[in-house]
Amino acid sequence: MPRPIQAIVAVSLLAGILPAAAALAQTGGDLREGKAAFGDWRTDSPGTRRLIGPQDLPAPDPASSAGNFPTNVRRTEAQKPSVPAGFAVNLFASGLAGPRLIRVAPNGDVFVAESDAGRIVVLRPSGETAPQSSVFASALFGPFGIAFYPPGPDPEWVYVGNTDSVVRFPYRNGDLVAHGAAETIVPHLPAGGGHRTRDVAFSPDGQTMYVSVGSASNVGEGMAIPSAAELTAWQSSHPLGAAWGSEADRANVLAFDPKGKDRRIFAAGIRNCVGMAVAPGSGELWCSTNERDGLGDNLVPDYITRVREGAFYGWPWYYIGANEDPRRSGERPDLKDKVTVPDVLIQAHSASLGMTFYAASQFPAEYRGDIFAAEHGSWNRSKRTGYKVIRVIVKNGVPSGEYDDFATGFVVSDSRVWGRPVGVAVAEDGALLVSEDASGAIWRITYTGQANGAQH
Repeated sequence: MPRPIQAIVAVSLLAGILPAAAALAQTGGDLREGKAAFGDWRTDSPGTRRLIGPQDLPAPDPASSAGNFPTNVRRTEAQKPSVPAGFAVNLFASGLAGPRLIRVAPNGDVFVAESDAGRIVVLRPSGETAPQSSVFASALFGPFGIAFYPPGPDPEWVYVGNTDSVVRFPYRNGDLVAHGAAETIVPHLPAGGGHRTRDVAFSPDGQTMYVSVGSASNVGEGMAIPSAAELTAWQSSHPLGAAWGSEADRANVLAFDPKGKDRRIFAAGIRNCVGMAVAPGSGELWCSTNERDGLGDNLVPDYITRVREGAFYGWPWYYIGANEDPRRSGERPDLKDKVTVPDVLIQAHSASLGMTFYAASQFPAEYRGDIFAAEHGSWNRSKRTGYKVIRVIVKNGVPSGEYDDFATGFVVSDSRVWGRPVGVAVAEDGALLVSEDASGAIWRITYTGQANGAQH
């Protein structure tokens, strides 16, 4: 059952975490733990805090797996996201062609991946909107990830993650159009099957380029079981838990140098790390991950986690620790006790996509260092979940496991939605930008301090 705010404050005092409780009190929310955190879109509300642990997972129930695809409906002028008290939300840009990942350049320009259109668009802010736009690059193949290199205030390149490659364009702050042809940095990324998004991020020192590559399938359906000799040979040249065959180099985070050399698997068994972010200060890599389908409404949780080099996160044989997927039963007992449990478990089938750290000062101080993540929304669940932006609680670089509903209201009914969040980014002025590809819009969320209830 949800715990009232008075109980949260009492527990926080005992635990020495009053600042987190005070932040929750500011939003007027409650804490939903375990099974009470599952819920669906009808229980979503800005400020509601959720905590799901590995011990809360139900048994697999493939027979109950649902196919509940949403119908996108046109957004009315009156419809916009609901945000916590003290915040305001305004339309930043509209009429975009399925905006996906968004990244803000050092000079404040907003780069947007229009994946289906095969292009990167630049929006130039002016006040609360972006009246000026330009096509930076086109004729791309499913572009998604965008990264500026070298890290810092004066990048020289814009890197773009295509479905099958990583390319880069010469860049100087303020460029609205790429002045030069694309240079292919990574020519061959595995493509085909499912999960076409490829995000790109750099370590703070600029020496390592991370590229996320999702699996080709739900749970390795096309991946043949190797013989003992084949498995031994594979393990001798690949890291822990790396998949093979049709899934070779997939369900991983790959690492390269900035010129696309020194290719290696940085971490394995991450079914679909859609969004990546590097933590300010620590430089740790984080992933926002889509987990597998077909095991019931509340399995398997999506997650947001720190990604450890050489770690194995379970796919396709295990999930959230030593929980064996019944569809791969008995295949890899050697991996059972070697699975890294992710940091923050998100409601199953939420489709967690883009993520960003909040390092600005426009929001209240307790938000600094937290994560915002976009939840695109479920299809494999009898009652819809996701379709919101969440705030992941991080204190001194360490996640508590809790997350808040932050921006909700994209669902009209159990069958219809008007918005599906994809990308999140922090604008130059500290506002939070949210792209959603159902209505082709980007929203701008600011803190006003006027606590008059949730803004609608």
